[in-house]
Amino acid sequence: MLLLLTLLIKARVQIVGGSAIGIFLLLLQTFVFLAISGGLVLAAGGAALIAKQQRRSASA
Repeated sequence: MLLLLTLLIKARVQIVGGSAIGIFLLLLQTFVFLAISGGLVLAAGGAALIAKQQRRSASA
């Protein structure tokens, strides 16, 4: 009986540990996605600003 109880506790700890690792990896993936998409938005905004300034200086 003690062996079965020990195995049950061990299995539950492994499930909780696996779930924690899975949640951590999901959060990490989400933050990386948001960082990359934010960087792309900043790059596109910077490119648009530079293009606008070049058009303004070319027409002047």
